[in-house]
Amino acid sequence: MATKIKIKISFFIFFLCSHVLAQSLAQNEEEEVQRSEFPHDFFFGTSTSSYQIEGAFLEDGKGISNWDVFAHIPGKIKNNDTGDVADDHYHRFLEDIELMHSMGMNAYRFSISWTRILPRGRFGKVNRRGVIFYNKIIDHLLLKGIEPFVTIHHHDLPVELDEKYGGWMSSQIQKDFVYFAKICFEEFGDRVKHWMTINEPNLVTLMAYIKGVYPPAHCSPPFGNCSTGNSDIEPLIVMHNMLLAHANAVRLYRTYFQGKQGGSIGIVAFTHMYEPLRDEESDIQAVERALIFNIAWVYDPIVYGDYPKEMRELLGSQLPSLSDDEKNVMRGSLDFICINHYTTLYAKDCLHSPCSNGADRPIKGFVDTLGYRDGVPIGNLTGVSRFFVVPRGMEKTINYVKERYPNKPIFITENGYSMPPDEGKNVEEIVNDFQRVKFHKSYLASLSRAMRNGADVRGYFVWSLMDNFEWADGLGTRFGLLYVDWHTLERRPKLSAQWFASFLRGHPNGFDSI
Repeated sequence: MATKIKIKISFFIFFLCSHVLAQSLAQNEEEEVQRSEFPHDFFFGTSTSSYQIEGAFLEDGKGISNWDVFAHIPGKIKNNDTGDVADDHYHRFLEDIELMHSMGMNAYRFSISWTRILPRGRFGKVNRRGVIFYNKIIDHLLLKGIEPFVTIHHHDLPVELDEKYGGWMSSQIQKDFVYFAKICFEEFGDRVKHWMTINEPNLVTLMAYIKGVYPPAHCSPPFGNCSTGNSDIEPLIVMHNMLLAHANAVRLYRTYFQGKQGGSIGIVAFTHMYEPLRDEESDIQAVERALIFNIAWVYDPIVYGDYPKEMRELLGSQLPSLSDDEKNVMRGSLDFICINHYTTLYAKDCLHSPCSNGADRPIKGFVDTLGYRDGVPIGNLTGVSRFFVVPRGMEKTINYVKERYPNKPIFITENGYSMPPDEGKNVEEIVNDFQRVKFHKSYLASLSRAMRNGADVRGYFVWSLMDNFEWADGLGTRFGLLYVDWHTLERRPKLSAQWFASFLRGHPNGFDSI
């Protein structure tokens, strides 16, 4: 009886705090946003990825991935955290789907673990227990009225492919990826209608082959001090192989599966927006170069069949060439555009101004990107050092994509907030995430403006459903709508989860219980 009373008191205090915060939001928020501003068939969902939430890294026939190995190297991950257990979504997926449903989400973006389906890539057999696991997820999502958006590859690949031929550094991986995609289309394509081939190839090149802080940890000075790598050349090779792997997987899908399965397919790019550091023409041009070396590096080849001419001019023969056949395979190899957007940075020209830390190199487009001007941050701080709260960047990003790639539907496949490290000192502060609510309201309002101006945006996915393993930042950086206790793995809806439930039911300033 005493325990029940304590629980009731705890919930009373929590919802009392929620009511106070809701009133504060209504009084202080400059921008309001309504569910009615978006089409009735608009997708609102959450995003996750396999390694970041599943755990069960040695269960039911799963193979070893590059991240399984990397996370166990002392010092590579903050606090030496790993994804061995993560959120234990492998055993708790039914609970997690029910929580999505209770928030009113009508879509869920998740990824397939390559090693859970093909433990050894094309060098081994299909793991049927892995197929069964994802079939259960897809079936239960559809049972709850939640549309599955499936990413085929989200950073984690069989470590054997790295060991045999160098992973994404070798053109051989294109065959492996297409084979993996084929298995996914065959096993899940009758129910999955939205496919994304690869998540953020531009981020992989930056973190794994320029900075060397993701596996396989390749880099060279001045970007990093790795045991191997060439930060000026290898990122270009890796991106080349990733884009061709994507294009060949799309050709396979369109030739053998799309007609009878009726789905669509795209790829996901990591997208910052940029603003000139100084009111000078050189920095205005630096903004354009920064966007080209980030967004257009991914989408120009896929939409138009070749790399941006500006990259060709700056990189010369270092930028891989595309044969006529490769251009034909690449051109138009997507049905929609997916962007992951979090922040905006300042751009400073390094063609005509002195820069350091490698910003004056061709691989960086001769652009330095900064979060501060005269000691003042471009936006409010978050839990990631270079992620600032700059809502206007969402509208600017959408407009850039709309103008550069007209007539292409757009999905916001990630957008999210984590608390600065000096906040969230205890569980109640983390759960009463007033700033996360403000973040999503302001970014959704910015997205709504872009749509009113003609952008064909079809969906918005929050990163993330729940706190999870945030790559090199480990378990300490929390982006989730659901709080996860890392000792018990209990899920607890944050204030932001309640706000989304209310927003999706048409009551954005109230808070529905979950």
